[in-house]
Amino acid sequence: MPSRNKSTNRRVSRRPRRAPMIEVRHSPIHGFGVFALRRIRKGTTIIEYIGERVSHEEADARYADKAEDDNHTFLFTVDARTVLDGGVGGNEARYINHGCDPNCESALAGKRVFVEAIRTIQKGEELSYDYQIQRDPDDAPNVDEIFACRCGATGCRGTMLAPPAKRRAARKPKRAPAKGGRRKRAKSKRR
Repeated sequence: MPSRNKSTNRRVSRRPRRAPMIEVRHSPIHGFGVFALRRIRKGTTIIEYIGERVSHEEADARYADKAEDDNHTFLFTVDARTVLDGGVGGNEARYINHGCDPNCESALAGKRVFVEAIRTIQKGEELSYDYQIQRDPDDAPNVDEIFACRCGATGCRGTMLAPPAKRRAARKPKRAPAKGGRRKRAKSKRR
């Protein structure tokens, strides 16, 4: 049972605080990364991806002058109307790097984006998730080079972009595609 602090007459919990799960530091993958400070179990919600909520049109306008060969991205698509700009009011989640063999994934809950562990992550391990950055019809011919992956995984596909869509006959997909994902038109944050 909690005790009372006599000087403020508030209840004081005797439960010890858990150590932080993550920290941002230099990454061998790219710039800064997010690393586990303790073991994180599969299924754990690690952090919410936070940033200013803007429309797709506003996100495009903000970064219209961004260099074509700049692959830094802090924009995260929430739905057809909303984008989170982690470069404005963002938190540590914006530093989670892409990985082709990720230990995390993004999950939407309402209009919020969370990063969850998809396997147990050991202390000191860098967190990553597959960005699956959307492809656009007007992409530069070297777009895969611009968004080259540096994760070093055995099965690395070589790019942070979503795999090219396969052309099929006009059939309904068996499963709806996952919503969300990173956008490539983003604020350049030098790492």
